[in-house]
Amino acid sequence: MIEVGEYELVRQSVGVIDRSDRGKLRLLGDEAADFLQGQVTNDVEALDAGTGCYAALLNHKGKVRTDMRVLRADGWIWLDTEPGFQELLARTVEMYGIGRDVKAEDVTTGYAILSLLGPGARDALDSPPPESEHAFVEGDHGIYASTLGGVDVICEANRADEVRAALGAEELSGEVAECLRIEAGRPRFGADFDAGTIPEEAGLNERAVSFTKGCYVGQETVARLHYKGKPNRHLRGLKLSGEAHPGDELRLGERAVGALGSVAVSPTHGPIALAVVRREAEPGDVLDVGDSAVTAQVVELPFES
Repeated sequence: MIEVGEYELVRQSVGVIDRSDRGKLRLLGDEAADFLQGQVTNDVEALDAGTGCYAALLNHKGKVRTDMRVLRADGWIWLDTEPGFQELLARTVEMYGIGRDVKAEDVTTGYAILSLLGPGARDALDSPPPESEHAFVEGDHGIYASTLGGVDVICEANRADEVRAALGAEELSGEVAECLRIEAGRPRFGADFDAGTIPEEAGLNERAVSFTKGCYVGQETVARLHYKGKPNRHLRGLKLSGEAHPGDELRLGERAVGALGSVAVSPTHGPIALAVVRREAEPGDVLDVGDSAVTAQVVELPFES
């Protein structure tokens, strides 16, 4: 259950949540950017030092293997992923980076990620980063990277408690952070889309895919769908009439069109969810949910504030 006080705090001021369980890699070597450019969907080589992007690693059929945040500095590239998926990226570097000047260091246990959420996030820092998403600077407590809803502080794990205290922000629950993510219409790999998903189906093209860079694994499928095709599925928001759960089947009439992804009870919108559903389910349609009497109205994303 979401605490309304926490929810209002992060909408009006600032709170902090520990996301140190994310997988973390540091790429080193003169060819690190060039190597990554041929592996992931976004344009890593176009990044200036102090900037970053969101990207995905695909298979040869254009389906997502994992997604990641990329931060580029002079001398290193930082990647963080959903928990455990840094191992997949490290294996990719090991297998396909042979003979190239690129090395992956798994720094998952060595670093913490403390996410400041809310309009007061920058006020808690000694030298806040630019507001554009993924821009970052180095400050007294570590790396400060802008996010959609605030700033992530990436610090050495053995300093996490000290840094958390210095930030002076109230601890937030995971439920509140997930609710804010769902309201913003940001899907999460493993919750709202999976390894059977092409980026466009999950609404990732605008954020994660460059259509002007050179070749990368899975590019042919992604480009063909974007320029000549029509995806069979789309990421949608759902306003629920009652309690429902991730994985519940969604039906339009007698036809199954998908399953619920992330679900939350928003103090602003009531029960809401994200789901990748077949294109027949358009905004305004009402879907049946699972075996209950609950229904779901399909809406565009993000949810209205």
